[in-house]
Amino acid sequence: MPKLKVPVSAADHIQGPESAAVTLVEYGDYECPHCGHAYAIVKRIQKHFGKRLRFVFRNFPLAQIHPNAEAAAETAEFAGAHGKFWEMHDLLFENQGELGGPLFLELSEKLGLAAEPLEQALKDRTYRERVRADFSGGVRSGVNGTPTFFIGAQRHDAAFEYEDLVAAIEDAIAPSALSA
Repeated sequence: MPKLKVPVSAADHIQGPESAAVTLVEYGDYECPHCGHAYAIVKRIQKHFGKRLRFVFRNFPLAQIHPNAEAAAETAEFAGAHGKFWEMHDLLFENQGELGGPLFLELSEKLGLAAEPLEQALKDRTYRERVRADFSGGVRSGVNGTPTFFIGAQRHDAAFEYEDLVAAIEDAIAPSALSA
């Protein structure tokens, strides 16, 4: 089973404490309908596990089949550079059916970020390398579709419905509870 090749670091977008019992890493695409479905599941999982879970989101835009995915990822990175990654991440998934330039600018303004700098960043591809670095790390880790989850360093190849992920995360936590 493939393992996560790029360890979680301060460069990642992270929710939850470093001391969490387990880390869930998602390689996702803002335009992918399966990722949109997984978004709500991850939110429920975060509530369920609370401080026992650390969640990391990495960009894996499948640009050949999702024409707005790369720009959406760059929009999230732009917001992240201004301390609003998670707010933009959530808004992009919650407005998944409307992805495109007008929405990106609207969401930027909604978060109190001026639209013009985002427009320029998208034009200049300012955050392209950041997005591509996530993508490259995903490829090295065996990611070939979205969403792809890693629980700790192990790729989760089973279903990603709520009950399946909760059970897999509980299994990952159990050994650490025994060794504590």
